[in-house]
Amino acid sequence: MKAKKIALIVGIIVLLGAIVGFTVNQSQKGSVTVQSGKVVKQDISSTVTASGQIKPKTIVNVGANAMGRIVRLFVKEGESVKKGQVLAQLENIQSAADVEMTRATLSSAQTDAIAAEAALNTAQAQLKSSTADLERSRLDYQRAQGLYKDQLISKADYDTKKAAFEVADAVHAQDVARVAQAKAQVDSAHGRVGQARASLVRVNDVLSKTTYSAPFNGTVTNLPVHEGETVVMGIQNSPGSTLMTVADMSIITAEVQVDETDIVNVRLDQAAEVTIDALPNQTFKGKVTEIGDNAIIRSTGVSTSQSLSGSQEAKDFKVVVTLLDPPPNLRPGLSATAKITTGTVHDALAIPIQALTMRDKNDLEAQKNPKAAKKDVSVAIGSKKENNDIQGVFVITSNKKAEFRKVETGITGTAEIQVKSGLKEGDEIITGSFKVLKTIRNGAAVKIDNSVQTKTES
Repeated sequence: MKAKKIALIVGIIVLLGAIVGFTVNQSQKGSVTVQSGKVVKQDISSTVTASGQIKPKTIVNVGANAMGRIVRLFVKEGESVKKGQVLAQLENIQSAADVEMTRATLSSAQTDAIAAEAALNTAQAQLKSSTADLERSRLDYQRAQGLYKDQLISKADYDTKKAAFEVADAVHAQDVARVAQAKAQVDSAHGRVGQARASLVRVNDVLSKTTYSAPFNGTVTNLPVHEGETVVMGIQNSPGSTLMTVADMSIITAEVQVDETDIVNVRLDQAAEVTIDALPNQTFKGKVTEIGDNAIIRSTGVSTSQSLSGSQEAKDFKVVVTLLDPPPNLRPGLSATAKITTGTVHDALAIPIQALTMRDKNDLEAQKNPKAAKKDVSVAIGSKKENNDIQGVFVITSNKKAEFRKVETGITGTAEIQVKSGLKEGDEIITGSFKVLKTIRNGAAVKIDNSVQTKTES
């Protein structure tokens, strides 16, 4: 009897287990297997990544300003130089001789000017003397006229006074002309002095262009010429010879090309992290110091302002990131990548980017109220479909249902996106798979299985 009771109890337990199992199996029939995640609070930073190359802030190509043979190079590639230090010397025999000749011409012209001024002074003194003689002769002549009228002097004396006056007048006129001539000679001499000085400036300039000095403190980063080579200056559309390149390596920048879709988020003084291919596993801090205004066609590198065709190709914008603490072993032209932080939000509600999906508003209402949707089918037929897409996520409810919830998003991080409204911290949401997020219906039963996600993350 006791054994029968035990068997009955065991049978009941087995039956109940079978019922529970059948119920669970039936409840899971038609459910969708999903991966899930939690809405959490964290700091989110949006970034823009662009590639380019290392460049000094100041770099100058020292080009040939005259034609000549290089007789001396005073520096080597990679050598540090000081402002004003002589870098190279071209052959300057003819230009130096021109300077000496012009200096001699100037000295001779200055001597001629001194002589002309002395002659002018002499002529002016002679003019003063002849002016005094003329005035005395005029007075004597006037007195002789009165005396002769009163018949107090003879005709011979009168004629003598008259002749003396006429001679003095002629001498005075000659001295006036001599002064004018002397002044003209002085002006001419001064003109020759000015001409000689101008010629000296010109030949000195020609001579100076045979000697090349450092424009600032820096480093010789390129030296493509050798002693004995002949260099030429540029003419019209033909570029001249480049003797060397001097760069100020105290301020180093990364000049990168930012895609046109990202440039609107880039601002001056934004923080950036720069990585350099030649220095792996190192990151250097920097900040944005320059943003280009003209777009650059990616395939040609030509600015759109210089392009004659209205190309629809992809475009970039130049952005300069100045490194705050550059290492001493950097070289111009090294490949670099800059990650610019365009925005940061602290303690933001964040969800994985892949959790976001789009749903049509009408479809959501139809799934929520199928009967009402059937009544509106006849009205929808033949009508133009409007864009009623809603951005949102699927929240897993307490009864394991997928509930679509509209969200408003903010900045986007590397793998997360900020949620401004629609969710709260701790909400469990569907994060995958992509196929499930694309096809799952609002209100569908779900079964959580994060094992695939765990394997992928590990």
